[in-house]
Amino acid sequence: MKYTASYTPDFSTRDAHPGVNPLFPERWSPRSFSGEPIAAGDLAVIFDAARWAPSAYNEQPWRILTSTPETFDTFLGLLVEPNQKWAKSASLLGFILARRNFTHNGAPNDWAVFDCGAAWVSFTLQASSLGLHTHCMAGIKKDDVYKAFAISREEFEVVAGFAMGVLAAREKLEKPYIDWEKPSPRKSLDEIWKRGAW
Repeated sequence: MKYTASYTPDFSTRDAHPGVNPLFPERWSPRSFSGEPIAAGDLAVIFDAARWAPSAYNEQPWRILTSTPETFDTFLGLLVEPNQKWAKSASLLGFILARRNFTHNGAPNDWAVFDCGAAWVSFTLQASSLGLHTHCMAGIKKDDVYKAFAISREEFEVVAGFAMGVLAAREKLEKPYIDWEKPSPRKSLDEIWKRGAW
């Protein structure tokens, strides 16, 4: 199913190079969500996209923990208070975790968090293709996430939280969030791409 936002954001500050798939510059991290439920079949498609992300030694160290309607308030309480104020209107909340060690030899996997980023981009772009939006969050109560779900700190690292949902009008937000509710610009290509020498 294709989800429809209540308005079209202004992407005029995003100057993608000609030929870049619009899926990339039109992905952004809003805070205003409608709370509309996401169909279970669509969630399966979204998170299956993460399965196909690349990873060191094909370890696939990411684990994705998401809320249900019954556990939404528990997940919401594991965000820092400023994030709770806007994330309460999301359709779904979740956490991304990284398995710390390789399963084939038990050695530390120094690339696990990097690989979780690949999985995040994969499922967030799949969500975008369905008309949904995501917002990744550093502002979570990591210690409480471990406790709430009895997650082993030795085995897993809680990497980040995220919200997902259907875009709603920015006017739903209070200050300061309403002032931030727009696609942000990006650094120039020359600033991030170095060729031949640092």
